[in-house]
Amino acid sequence: MNFLDKARQKILTPENLKQTLAYWNFKDFRLVFTNGCFDILHRGHIDYLSKARALGDILIIGLNTDNSVGRLKGPNRPVNNQEARALLLASLSFVDAIIYFDDDTPHSLIQHIQPDVLVKGSDYEPENIVGADIVKAKGGRIETIEFLKGFSTSGIIEKLKK
Repeated sequence: MNFLDKARQKILTPENLKQTLAYWNFKDFRLVFTNGCFDILHRGHIDYLSKARALGDILIIGLNTDNSVGRLKGPNRPVNNQEARALLLASLSFVDAIIYFDDDTPHSLIQHIQPDVLVKGSDYEPENIVGADIVKAKGGRIETIEFLKGFSTSGIIEKLKK
């Protein structure tokens, strides 16, 4: 099996997510969940995701579908389609799983996964993070991570326009 095949195995369907979660829970792994569009992968994403992974044993990324990104970011987004975005993320050694979600928020996905740690950027107040209620109810924790200054997808897009 080549490297890309191994990366593709990290992109889970709802069916294999259920099996994979059962295994990880059996092994008593600490599950870390974050979500986002990750439209143009950049150094800021790498910094954020590696810090998120350090908070537990397994890093699961909820990835907005193309339709969801378009609703959230506008008609010119995403720049990269969901398959390309997922494969790039899955190629990172510290990312364990990618699961698409089409809703405007990952609330139902978080309900299904029941992570031990929920992570978002420090631009969020912990009590306002979608799914915080679910994670807190099971005794988990909410973490925020500072963004690496000077790196953002919107900033990259603006720079390219100039």
